[in-house]
Amino acid sequence: MNIGDVAQAAGLPAKTIRYYEDIGLIAPDRSANGYRRFTAAHLHKLAFIARARGLGFSIEQCRTLLALYEDRDRASADVKALAETHLAEIDAKMRELSEMRRTLADLVHACAGDHRPDCPILTGLAAPVETD
Repeated sequence: MNIGDVAQAAGLPAKTIRYYEDIGLIAPDRSANGYRRFTAAHLHKLAFIARARGLGFSIEQCRTLLALYEDRDRASADVKALAETHLAEIDAKMRELSEMRRTLADLVHACAGDHRPDCPILTGLAAPVETD
């Protein structure tokens, strides 16, 4: 398969596939004229990466997941530990986003949104940062 075919099959832009090659996540074969040639194994690996990235795993986490996937002697505990770490990161981000939302909702609620120049949103954004 050429890069266009594998891009379509994996649901990834060709540019992303070239990037994954540049950083060593995949290593497609090369034909005599230098064109990339992808096999079903490459497609499977790209689809694996796409699913992992869709779940928010970082590039380095994807690299680790691929290594674990390819290591038949690995312990599933290693995979679970990585997934649990990522899940904890997602939970932390969700708490942070929830707090951001609450703060912004409070500011929006406090603003009259009328013709007057005073604005609690801008006042809230301009508040001094607390230091210890």
